Amino acid sequence: MDVVQLMESLAEQGVTVSFKADAERMSDGTKPWTFVASGTPFRDDLLVRTDAVSLEACLKVCLPQLRELGVVIPD
Repeated sequence: MDVVQLMESLAEQGVTVSFKADAERMSDGTKPWTFVASGTPFRDDLLVRTDAVSLEACLKVCLPQLRELGVVIPD
């Protein structure tokens, strides 16, 4: 998946997206990647968030949640 295309598509739909790789958690061997999505399409300040072992694992968890909320995810 093209992450830049994904983030641009989400932003165009009013979703703010952050990816983070945490050096401390990486050196500890714990889930160093964080994905957070928030914004206009969601009610009540809802966040879609996960911590995972890889960027791909973050997407595997969060993209289905975003789809359920009505966000269009590009192929």
